[in-house]
Amino acid sequence: MITPPSDPRRALRAIGLLLLAIVCFDLMAVLVRVLSVRYSALELSAYRNVLGVIPSLALLVATGELRLRGSNLRIEKWPLAVLRGLAVAVAQVCFYSALGVLELATVSALGQTNAMFVVILSVLLLGERVGPWRIAALVVGFLGALWIIRPGGEAFSVHALLPVGAAVCYAFSMISVRFFGPGTSNALLYLYSSLAAALGAIAMAAVTTEFTPLQSVGDAALIFVMSILGGTGVLFMMLAYRMGEPSLLAPFNYFGLISAFSLGWLFFGEAPVDTLFPGVLLIVAAGVLILWRENRRST
Repeated sequence: MITPPSDPRRALRAIGLLLLAIVCFDLMAVLVRVLSVRYSALELSAYRNVLGVIPSLALLVATGELRLRGSNLRIEKWPLAVLRGLAVAVAQVCFYSALGVLELATVSALGQTNAMFVVILSVLLLGERVGPWRIAALVVGFLGALWIIRPGGEAFSVHALLPVGAAVCYAFSMISVRFFGPGTSNALLYLYSSLAAALGAIAMAAVTTEFTPLQSVGDAALIFVMSILGGTGVLFMMLAYRMGEPSLLAPFNYFGLISAFSLGWLFFGEAPVDTLFPGVLLIVAAGVLILWRENRRST
């Protein structure tokens, strides 16, 4: 069952959750970048997925949904929930690998192609109708992203395909939550996907690399925080996409460029100001255009 479009207040809550998810992901990316000097992308992905189950377990405990009886842990369309997790595992490996070789700003900019894939998949899989205002907003935002990454530079190396591949997989994970009815527990849905992602990441790491021993207590703490941030971000994003229409939320992913460029400057000495403008103005304009249009429709 696909949930019907939400009212304006529900849409605003969905947007707020999405923005919180973006902040979590950007902070996680900073820690991945720091840790990638000593640990491979596959190792970090495995750690993140195993420890990232903690937020879903905490939500299960808080809502009283955690039971020992197996019948209480079943959800509808569980194979799709597992497939979501495997898609996330692949996306993480691509994303973490890109963070190890490209600048944070470049990875973030290329990751914004996610919005285009979300809209494409919402049309193909959900049969959603996308009006001219949303299409215009997505085009404007995408042009802003292109203006920032400046075609012909480092962003279009072979490694640039990694964040684009991650964007496709993440878009599928976002769209697929709309196939679960309102009676499906958010925590259980996330738990299924998290466990599948963890098993998938461990399997990929086991056949392709050897785990590096943790080199310090500090590294262990960073890995733990990185994992919790990632898990919390996925939970917020899942809630957002169950509340709001994917094509409504898609343009707001562009706001991740602002936080990513800022964190890149703060932690890694990148100077994003010259690169941000004027492209970032187009990205902000795209989000404002969607929000204005939705408010007009509700009046």
